[in-house]
Amino acid sequence: MIINDITVGYQDTKVIENLTLKVGKAEFCAIIGPNGAGKSTLLKSLIGYIPLQNGKIEIDGKNISEWNKKKLAQRISLIPQDFQLQFDHKVRDLILMGRFPYLGYWESYSKKDYEIIEKIIDQLDLQDMAGKKFSQLSGGERQRVAIARALAQEASTILMDEAFSHLDLNHQIEIMQLLSKINKEQKKRIILVSHNLNLACEYCDRVIMLKKGKLIADGNPNEVVTKENIKKLFGADLLIVKHPISGKPNIIYPESSKE
Repeated sequence: MIINDITVGYQDTKVIENLTLKVGKAEFCAIIGPNGAGKSTLLKSLIGYIPLQNGKIEIDGKNISEWNKKKLAQRISLIPQDFQLQFDHKVRDLILMGRFPYLGYWESYSKKDYEIIEKIIDQLDLQDMAGKKFSQLSGGERQRVAIARALAQEASTILMDEAFSHLDLNHQIEIMQLLSKINKEQKKRIILVSHNLNLACEYCDRVIMLKKGKLIADGNPNEVVTKENIKKLFGADLLIVKHPISGKPNIIYPESSKE
């Protein structure tokens, strides 16, 4: 995926300006930055939801503006920040909806479609909840179903927009472990927007720092997650230490004031 000198905004307001990035196959990237940095806007531009004011985005050697919606959905899947449903579908039916980009007009789901989703249900260990309605699931279970539906699209790229910020810590870790496994075993390109810097550093191969729509730093977590860059990004003086087991950077909050 090549993001070449893009500018994105709403009417007269530029949210992202002259941003250039290249994300290779099977990379697991985290996009971090303060509110208003343009993180969600960037993801929406990658699926063509927000038109570019300048520049271009290419996937599989072709400008995304040249793909029709169904063909683009076969290459990029998005797990939104707030996974809401108009109807309370059963889990198996929800996952099956991920096959929609492969349906022709008036075409029904095929035997192949059902075989694909059953394989995903097994891979993600969703058998016990496959017959349940979405409303019956916990937050962590809902995110696993959202990931399953994204996998059903068989897209080479998965985008995730801060989709577990409201989850308990154990579920956040569970989702990151699942994404890491998918990235390594299925060679998916995963681009994740996250406010949890420590989890991003621990599981992602690359950290992209954005502030006010501009690139602050980009690279391996050990290279870019530094005291200086965190200060530049968030305006906070934080201590960066190495994880005692993984060696990845960990952010330590300042000591509380003593009276």
